[in-house]
Amino acid sequence: MDTTLFPTKGNLIVAKNTLRLSKQGYELLDKKRNILVREMMLLIDKAEEIQSHIDSTFTEAYEALQNANMSIGISTVEQIGTAVEEEKNIEIKTRSIMGVEIPIISIPEEEIHPQYGFARTTLSLDEAFSKFYKVKQLTVVMAEVENAIYRLAINIKRTQKRANALKNIMIPRYTDLTKHIQNALEEKEREEFTRLKMIKKN
Repeated sequence: MDTTLFPTKGNLIVAKNTLRLSKQGYELLDKKRNILVREMMLLIDKAEEIQSHIDSTFTEAYEALQNANMSIGISTVEQIGTAVEEEKNIEIKTRSIMGVEIPIISIPEEEIHPQYGFARTTLSLDEAFSKFYKVKQLTVVMAEVENAIYRLAINIKRTQKRANALKNIMIPRYTDLTKHIQNALEEKEREEFTRLKMIKKN
């Protein structure tokens, strides 16, 4: 709306409607921001917990791998490692949080079956395989959580920017405009009343 429009009842109605919509918009954006922030904080806590599990599992996996390297040799471990297939069963879906698309990443649950023979292997290699399999699963969950946090953070920033624009620009502008038009109309009514009174007197 052009804030230089003449003070008429029609323009007053338009200004009031715009002010009302701006306030409603700000309230909705503020609620959305609070929900997204709460969701993001929960995910941050979850990410810290998962990272802790990943760190401890990685440590155990590398210890087992080191033992395997010492017992059967690094070159043998490398040869056996080439037999392990690349993971191709990762599924990615999405869910919506206040309009923000959040990925859901999963690996189908299945029993762990070593993808190598037992002729030249040891228990430490089996332990390393098992630990790294767990790391893979935790990494998938971590990727999901970190991606969700990133998307939520971007949307929170956008929502905050829009809410600030309404709060600091639109609402004050149309509050002042509404008061200006109301004052102008009241002044016009007083002048009209005075004029009619003078005409009646004459």
